Amino acid sequence: MSVRRALALAACGLAGGSVLLSAVVVGKQPARGGGDSEPRPGGSVPSAAPPGLLLLPPTASCPPTAGWIERPAGTGSYWDSNWDRREPLALINLKKKHEETGEEELASRLDHCKAKATRHIFLIRHSQYHLDGRADKDRTLTPLGREQAELTGRRLASLGLKFDQIIHSSMTRATETTEIISKHLPGVKKISTDLLREGAPIEPDPPVSHWKPEAVYYEDGARIEAAFRNFIHRADAKQEEDSYEIFVCHANVIRYIVCRALQFPPEGWLRLSLNNGSITHLVIRPNGRVALRTLGDTGFMPPDKITRT
Repeated sequence: MSVRRALALAACGLAGGSVLLSAVVVGKQPARGGGDSEPRPGGSVPSAAPPGLLLLPPTASCPPTAGWIERPAGTGSYWDSNWDRREPLALINLKKKHEETGEEELASRLDHCKAKATRHIFLIRHSQYHLDGRADKDRTLTPLGREQAELTGRRLASLGLKFDQIIHSSMTRATETTEIISKHLPGVKKISTDLLREGAPIEPDPPVSHWKPEAVYYEDGARIEAAFRNFIHRADAKQEEDSYEIFVCHANVIRYIVCRALQFPPEGWLRLSLNNGSITHLVIRPNGRVALRTLGDTGFMPPDKITRT
């Protein structure tokens, strides 16, 4: 009896139903009926099949498509182009369309509302701080944390970009990190805000037993979502040049912002991890598309200076 070797290749379609194509490579078979292959149960072998390759009929064993691949009916993707509510059509009142000029006036008004510039958002996590502080004012940067802030400031300065502003959390560790970074970026204005303070943005999924936020999710979540809506959006239509902005805040806030900006499930924020003093770079194009250039970059720090507390 000849030795048979089999290799099954399966390809399942994602749309319009599933199709299964199986190929089986077999050893040399004795010629039958002048070399013609005999029909197999369920169908015949196409005459074009290469010698030794048997094409099997479709089966119903193809596994279902993964849920994250499936897309809502009638759409080509998950992306919501009006995620920041600044899509030109969302900024004009279509009911006021001029009856005489019609489409020409509409096109003009749409063009007037279109963003022209790109926004570069640099999200900086504060440096290492004293965890044993009872109150926020006592949670100051450690000596290593101050070194980390110096390294982050040098890195930002080395990029050679014209930064427009530094917006930072009003918490002590973020404020101190900002003060050190700003020494390397003279002339860049600083703005403090409570919106970027640390908190619990949304209940994480999967849940973790050790995660015990100090405030309820709906309190912190509303504030952090407000920070996202206030600061993360495409450029205003009046902005002519690309902008470069720095936000110094906290790991939870940054992780939530990244998930929201990329339209990933925000409940997955706790699956990401950020080092102290790390740089995360988001780019928001005029058409509203968002790209993540870097996430939690600390490659500019010596290994012995890297922490995650």
